[in-house]
Amino acid sequence: MNDLNESQRDVLQAVCNTVVPSIPHDPDPTGLWSRTATDMGADQGIEQVFGMLPEEQFAGMMELLDGLGQQGFTNLSQRSREQILRNVSMVGPEAAAGVSTLVGLTLFITYGAPDPATGQNPNWQVFGYPGPTGAPPSRPKTIEPIAPEGDELTLEADVCIVGSGAGGGVIAGELAKAGLKVCVVEAAGYFNESDFNQLELSAYENMYWRGGPQPTADFNVTVYAGAGLGGGTVINWTNCLRTRPWVREQWATEHGLEGVDGPDYDGHLDAIFERLSVNDRCSDLNGPHQRMKEGADALGWSFQTILRNADESCYDPASAAYMGFGDQSGSKLSTQRTYLQEAFDAGADIVVRCTVDRVLVENGRAAGVEGTWLDPETGRSARVTVRAPQVVVAAGSLESPALLRRSRIGGPAVGNYLRIHPCTALFGIYGEDQDAWWGPPQAGLVDEFAAVEDGYGFLVETTQYAPALVGSALPFTTAQRHKEMLEQVRYGGTFIGLLRDHGHGHVDVDANGQAVPYYDLTDELDIRNTHRAIDAQARLHAAAGAREIQPLASGTAQRWRDGDDLDECIARWQRVPLRAGGFRLFCAHQMGTCRMGKDSQTSVADPWGQLHDTKGVWIGDGSAFPTASGTNPMISIMALARRTAGAIVAEHAPSSGQAAREPVTSNR
Repeated sequence: MNDLNESQRDVLQAVCNTVVPSIPHDPDPTGLWSRTATDMGADQGIEQVFGMLPEEQFAGMMELLDGLGQQGFTNLSQRSREQILRNVSMVGPEAAAGVSTLVGLTLFITYGAPDPATGQNPNWQVFGYPGPTGAPPSRPKTIEPIAPEGDELTLEADVCIVGSGAGGGVIAGELAKAGLKVCVVEAAGYFNESDFNQLELSAYENMYWRGGPQPTADFNVTVYAGAGLGGGTVINWTNCLRTRPWVREQWATEHGLEGVDGPDYDGHLDAIFERLSVNDRCSDLNGPHQRMKEGADALGWSFQTILRNADESCYDPASAAYMGFGDQSGSKLSTQRTYLQEAFDAGADIVVRCTVDRVLVENGRAAGVEGTWLDPETGRSARVTVRAPQVVVAAGSLESPALLRRSRIGGPAVGNYLRIHPCTALFGIYGEDQDAWWGPPQAGLVDEFAAVEDGYGFLVETTQYAPALVGSALPFTTAQRHKEMLEQVRYGGTFIGLLRDHGHGHVDVDANGQAVPYYDLTDELDIRNTHRAIDAQARLHAAAGAREIQPLASGTAQRWRDGDDLDECIARWQRVPLRAGGFRLFCAHQMGTCRMGKDSQTSVADPWGQLHDTKGVWIGDGSAFPTASGTNPMISIMALARRTAGAIVAEHAPSSGQAAREPVTSNR
């Protein structure tokens, strides 16, 4: 555990109360202006976060605190402290990243952390954010994971699937239905409606990769990824978009994915849509969606109502607003409630809380996996071995390449070609409450520019409104200005520009074999399209009647107000760097790090998903994408996974003479 000394704690408290100080203000009906960050325990929360940092990152943050202390930071005025934070941010990318981390964590905890007794945060009143609508419903867990009884657990299966999200879940269901003995190994926990308390920080801790929003190693992009039984399908926003025709053609002609440009792949898409009950009847438009539609109509741009995998019989728009924290209503038809449930019912073994350390390879082909199971409540651990002649790696585009690297298989392209759909965001302020806390996070989009240049472009979408995210995403220039913006949050709506990236990053592994993602938005086509996206978001807001527009970027990106020259503002925003210290870049989609293709030097798996260098090991998640999809990728992941499942069935006959619900197991 990393510990701060007293001097560092003093500086940390001073930084927190510089970012969120008590400011005299009349009126102050909710206490927003008088309340400080340390009143909300932000310094204690940040110290806990620091305690979990890798040693190198912790040392860097302590060096920053020590440097601020040497400048007498704790004894300076509010104005001087704000100036020092700005000055330090200009020293270089690392310093900018450190200050951004301190500021972001302070805002994230101050505006996101609820009182344990009430489940509320007093700052939410000014947002108009209602907090949880009710206690989680009593809903039994219908999947029964296997847990080790002793120090070791050994299972046997025809196919072991590592990961249970959009890809792994579909493959598990399809293979179990085909009669194969399936074992699913999931690194995170099993949560269902009875666990969904609609609290943002709790959801991040339990159901997101590494506990919530994570920066890439270069601090350029904030990454959101799901974790848990069902993966991202449990906490995503149920945006069901088919793979675009120009993307399918590229995958088929340039990368050799036979049939994805024709009726066979259409059949996979249709089957996924049918199983998930995809429809447009659970897509209520809240204020930001309505403003987007009004802006698109005024500009003559296309607007689409989003199709969603929602069960109409129990859909509730009020509950849908919290979908990123799990859907209490049970309307979300995730892989947990569909394909994984079907796999379990057909006899699949499922193990949760088990991190797969390596894929076992014997005589050049798959032989199973080895992993470590851990009970977070007791700290008890066990070794888990699954013996299987077929292994599907579907741990997500961040963890799948790390697993292959640890296993020393996959070839030279493992971890390369990371695509993420980097997003910019512009916040528009309107004349009335937008009720952004109600309804599905994504119910409409503008696809006018989806293929604006050579099959690449962007979508304009909306986002889930959550207090920690909103509080930390709004740019910090001065404490006074930030609190002024918070008073306007209830009148605001955010449009994001979701880029189909042409360039790419990569995922490396550290000395402990852990995934380390890097991403630098420098591709010339991506820069052009990002600038086009900034332009489109701004014009949509203006056409919809926004009174102000604030880019989510550094303090150099000044706001636009009604009457200002919009063209001039857009041009100024397009000069802001697309990296740490400039525009805030977000991503919730990771793709391509174990991609399929014909060339073993530039792809990891063949066009059906089997590794070029290791027979019996398959890629079954978004890391298989040859390029970015340019759409929310869930449906494309599922369709490719179903296609790969068919290839596995063709290569492997079901085991004979094995009881459906009795695993071949050694549990000691």
